[in-house]
Amino acid sequence: MKYKNLKLSLSSSPHAHSGCTTKVIMQDVCLALMPALIVAVWFFGPRAISSTLISVLACVGFEWGYRKLLHKDSTIHDWSAVVTGILVAFVCPVNLPYWTLICGDFFAIVVVKQLFGGIGMNIVNPALAARAFLFSWPALMSGNWNVPGIRVPVTGPVDAATCATPMEALASGQLPAESLLDLFLGRVGGSFGEISALALLLGLGYLLFNHVISIRIPLSYVGTVAVLTFLFPQGGIAGWQWALYQVLSGGLLLGAIFMATDYTTSPVTGGGQLAFGIGCGVLTVLFRYFGSYVEGVSFAILIMNCCVGFFDKMGLPKRFGVKKGGGKG
Repeated sequence: MKYKNLKLSLSSSPHAHSGCTTKVIMQDVCLALMPALIVAVWFFGPRAISSTLISVLACVGFEWGYRKLLHKDSTIHDWSAVVTGILVAFVCPVNLPYWTLICGDFFAIVVVKQLFGGIGMNIVNPALAARAFLFSWPALMSGNWNVPGIRVPVTGPVDAATCATPMEALASGQLPAESLLDLFLGRVGGSFGEISALALLLGLGYLLFNHVISIRIPLSYVGTVAVLTFLFPQGGIAGWQWALYQVLSGGLLLGAIFMATDYTTSPVTGGGQLAFGIGCGVLTVLFRYFGSYVEGVSFAILIMNCCVGFFDKMGLPKRFGVKKGGGKG
């Protein structure tokens, strides 16, 4: 027979692999975060590196220890714990005591991620949940922002000049003392991973170039904040100026680029992603305008994380031949 020696190999799908593994994606995210870390080191000194390293080691250690204790396969090789460690450090003041940072890492990895089943099973972003948890120590997490340009010691007591963040001025209906250029470059107080819009936009460009994320969520999120603050400025300030300060201040860009786009806690459908970003933007503006806390990005994203299933259903395309309600045409 002609096909007598033909060997047929049967296997389950997928039959073709792109090489885009979780590890590769997480490594790309780490690289995209490096410009923000470099800027933080430039303005705050080596304490930014030591805080980031300690946070990463703590996250990796907690994930390894938890899974070892419960006799589960180790997942530290996928680099997701590394990304969480970097982001937890980035949303904290540079002078936050190491022990406090480690408490946040424990909450992010063990409580938010592993107790829900590990990577891909958590319902909210671990780093943002850790930031919310760390406000159990409000005196350490707010009102203690280091002046950029003054180096913070790696060890020993932190005794450095502090300053207000731009968000504190905006919350009172005034423009901050810093210029738009200062906000763009990072010469401002705040959580050390969020200060430089330029560094974060470079990270966004890298992620888009490598097709790690879609532009839908960052664009709809930041765009919604820009439009709402332009239409409803405060303090008699010009709409365009007020909107630019709102977009460049606080953790908006860090949250929109690296938190809201988290694969596990964001919609997968195109329409759902746009609605998710718009919802995050609306909540952020509401928190900033009417909340008692000057920043609203973390809480906005965490709330929207809980609604991901709804937005995915809303964004599902209509099947050909099926009427609204499930009936066939």
